[in-house]
Amino acid sequence: MGIEEQLPSGIALTSVENVLGLARKHSQFPVTMGLACCAIEMMAAGTPRFDMARFGLEVFRASPRHSDLMIISGRVSQKMAPIVRNVYDSMPEPKWVISMGACASSGGMFNNYAIVQGADHIVPVDVYLPGCPPRPEALIHAILTLREQIGKEPLGANREKIARAAEKAALEATPTHQMKGLLA
Repeated sequence: MGIEEQLPSGIALTSVENVLGLARKHSQFPVTMGLACCAIEMMAAGTPRFDMARFGLEVFRASPRHSDLMIISGRVSQKMAPIVRNVYDSMPEPKWVISMGACASSGGMFNNYAIVQGADHIVPVDVYLPGCPPRPEALIHAILTLREQIGKEPLGANREKIARAAEKAALEATPTHQMKGLLA
């Protein structure tokens, strides 16, 4: 009986996924994407009082090519939506998105034609952060939640397949203004 039969299948790949997952989990580089009032709370999270630097997130990158985490903070207008998507497409793989605030997550109190009713209609969102505006501590908690998800994600084609399926589902979702029932 060979060693292949004695070991469980995929043990080498599992070990590599664990090591690389740990490395990816602790090395996010956020891109600057402050769109409205939530951006003030996002900036406050980087100040010494809340100290995002202890998690290695002290520098927000101005270039999407150097970033792998997008924090969409604030309402996304219809005019800004293609720009947000362009920034997302410019980021290298793997990439993650946090939707910060009620406006970015669901349109908030702006249920009209000018505001996109959720950032998930533009880009696939990994973590939703509720609140109007959410506190800096909540943003730090959302980042830690995202890190737990990143540590458990599969590598390679599996990760891309999952991301593409989530993106397809988000883009095919019914817009809020077309929904019937309690929202009408």
